[in-house]
Amino acid sequence: MAKTKKTNAMRMLDRAKIDYETNTYEVTEKHQHGEQIAKMVGANVEEVYKTLVLENANHEHFVFVIPVNASLDMKQAAHVVNEKKLNLMPLDQLKQVTGYVRGGCSPIGMKHLFKTTIDRSAQNLDKIYVSGGQRGMQIIIKVEDLIKMTEAQVAHITHD
Repeated sequence: MAKTKKTNAMRMLDRAKIDYETNTYEVTEKHQHGEQIAKMVGANVEEVYKTLVLENANHEHFVFVIPVNASLDMKQAAHVVNEKKLNLMPLDQLKQVTGYVRGGCSPIGMKHLFKTTIDRSAQNLDKIYVSGGQRGMQIIIKVEDLIKMTEAQVAHITHD
């Protein structure tokens, strides 16, 4: 098997000497949903998380990591980062701001360390799957290591 090219997220984890595993899956032309990806890699859907980047009116960015089968509570998300209102960042700016593309946006190794919030459901898990920094690549990491790497806060940010 070909050696996978390290993404920025992997290089940062290597430098921090944090253990992680990677998972790769076949990428299709159309956007793939987290539930499909969880099935393809044989993961419990509860352990697979997606990374959303939101911005406030001043274009300051905030990162939210939530289960793929949940939806972000926009009001609650704004509340936990002390903002009145947040909007999803325009997709065409994602790469410029984070260094990552849609479907490959890792919470680790963005161009800047943005204020990051991980949904509290992650606290019930030992490890979670997050994007590895490119489409078709996942990082499997201990929840506490992800929190440490992203300096994240943990809060309830999804709809019940």
